[in-house]
Amino acid sequence: MKEEEILQLVRERMKDRPKIVSMFENCYQDTLEKTIIRQEDGQVFMLTGDIPAMWLRDSTNQLRPYLLAAEDNERIRQIIEGVLKRQCRCICLDPYANAFNEKADNKGHQQDDTKMGPMIWERKYEIDSLCYPIQLAYLYWKNSGRTSHFDGDFKYAMETVLDLWIKEQDHMKNSDYTFRRANCPETDTLPGDGKGNPVAVTGMTWSGFRPSDDSCVYGYLIPSNMFAVVVLGYMLEINRAFYSDPILEQKADRLRREIEEGIRRYGLTQVDGYGEIYAYETDGFGSYVLMDDANVPSLLSMPYYHYCSKEDSAYLRTRRWVLSSQNPYYYEGTAARGVGSPHTPKDYIWHIALAIQGMTAVDPDEKERILDYFERTDAGCGVVHEGFHKDDPFKFTREWFSWSNAMFVEFVLSVCGLEIKS
Repeated sequence: MKEEEILQLVRERMKDRPKIVSMFENCYQDTLEKTIIRQEDGQVFMLTGDIPAMWLRDSTNQLRPYLLAAEDNERIRQIIEGVLKRQCRCICLDPYANAFNEKADNKGHQQDDTKMGPMIWERKYEIDSLCYPIQLAYLYWKNSGRTSHFDGDFKYAMETVLDLWIKEQDHMKNSDYTFRRANCPETDTLPGDGKGNPVAVTGMTWSGFRPSDDSCVYGYLIPSNMFAVVVLGYMLEINRAFYSDPILEQKADRLRREIEEGIRRYGLTQVDGYGEIYAYETDGFGSYVLMDDANVPSLLSMPYYHYCSKEDSAYLRTRRWVLSSQNPYYYEGTAARGVGSPHTPKDYIWHIALAIQGMTAVDPDEKERILDYFERTDAGCGVVHEGFHKDDPFKFTREWFSWSNAMFVEFVLSVCGLEIKS
């Protein structure tokens, strides 16, 4: 669809919610007007918002709503392809890094005890950071029909991701990745001399940090392994269509099956009153972290990144648990109720989690209720934020958080019947 057609459709279908329309238009323009920094070589550096760095995860999610207009909009195609080029460059520079500088100027967390470099803002290893660029490339292909981004550089980036995930299947034995940060909260560093808590070999691949950039308690982060399973499927389809590399095929297929088996064997646990649900993290020795976090991938977002359907029985049991007081980061207040994160203060609900809840809901009344929450929790800013207090939306974190704005846009588009092809 053309960009103006999309905007007009939202105006028509949301005509009874003028504030949602106004917020949608503000958030839709935010990314295109404020976060794009074009480079002379055609790459695009993309600011996350109020932090002067580019996250692999954030930059993908910031662009998702524009995939709908990519087929008919040259400007959007140039931006997406430029970001993909930059993401590939970043992965090949250091696949363990999660955030990067525009230039080699040593900005960011250069004092961290890990293998930093002048282009790296932060080197917290997160599975999802490597999933997202491959997801963006795949969805861009499916929504625009464009294929020129599947070049040699992209193939090398995929191979880099694949080899790292295989190595991290036995993190304690094979990996030389460590991370330590001094004088910081416990969630900003890894225990065990930077190696993380001990884990068994499970078939899953290890992660040091969550999508929140908080450290994992146990290194097998179930939602991120689920996302990796989906992305490995994308790798296989891309390889068959454009590269026909038998080694890549063999590695990706085997790893996908091993991670999936690991999730089934180690990722589920019995909870009284709910039955068998997915844990958030496990060590493979029988210990679990039971929670969900607002950042994506999450347990709540499993159908959003196409790991399962919205009607999957294990998902529905897990969803019911996540959206209950049993989840230590689920909050109910006078302004809203929803999922927060240990990354932000207690009682702070995240707009990203509300958008995910809305996009994975099957009940139209639930979607309408979440639209109500968005209307009354923007703190009069006309955009959304990271977290806000459940009783007082004027208490919030991150005045400018582009990923959150984009998630709100995508939720509104979905309510209007506009879904990204996958």
